[in-house]
Amino acid sequence: MNDTHMPPMPSRLSSDMARPSIIVADDEKRIADTLALILESKGYAALPTYDGTSALEMCRQGIPDLLLSDVVMPGMNGIELAIAVRQEFPTCHILLFSGQAATAIFLEDASRRGYDFEILAKPVHPEDLLARVKDLVGPGDSHSAARVPAR
Repeated sequence: MNDTHMPPMPSRLSSDMARPSIIVADDEKRIADTLALILESKGYAALPTYDGTSALEMCRQGIPDLLLSDVVMPGMNGIELAIAVRQEFPTCHILLFSGQAATAIFLEDASRRGYDFEILAKPVHPEDLLARVKDLVGPGDSHSAARVPAR
């Protein structure tokens, strides 16, 4: 008899199974909050968080459909977060964004370790972000009334 206790697998992040769930991680609170609001306005269940460690903990509490993360953050950076999420939750889609040139070094290191991640350049226009999110996890709730301004 095997006495090892296996912790239960986390469930999906969103209790509303019709809405794809997204964790938005950025150390710039305004950016994380704004991106989460944009995603919510299009029917996604989006939760902002402000560092890599708390984003990983949120994933452990409920697996999101998508992790959307800045790359350059203090403590656990976005690449380290993405690798940890990919290892623990291989079904979670990952989309990174950054406005800093140092990102290339992080991406090269991840690639050498066998991880390839897509990255969007900051500032990312909401319509470009929404199009890429839709490609990865499908549309949000079509009943959402708010609109993101067009270009």
